[in-house]
Amino acid sequence: MRWPPNQAWTSASKREGYRHFEVKQFGGKGSERWVELFPVNKKELRIKVSWDELKTHTKWTSGWLQLPKDEDAVAKPKISLTS
Repeated sequence: MRWPPNQAWTSASKREGYRHFEVKQFGGKGSERWVELFPVNKKELRIKVSWDELKTHTKWTSGWLQLPKDEDAVAKPKISLTS
């Protein structure tokens, strides 16, 4: 993967409760490269990830993946129609 990083990323697992991120800033050289990301839905939150971790396909995917419905939605209580 080439440097600088792409602007959109999807985490394989939730980070701070989120999976879709955008790049805020990046820096470093060689093995010290890092990327600061923020969740799409909460721009004031920041996480800093090493470039090596971000390139690991089992942890991150470049771009935004469509998530399963139950992964992205807030659980709603079930309504019973029986009395």
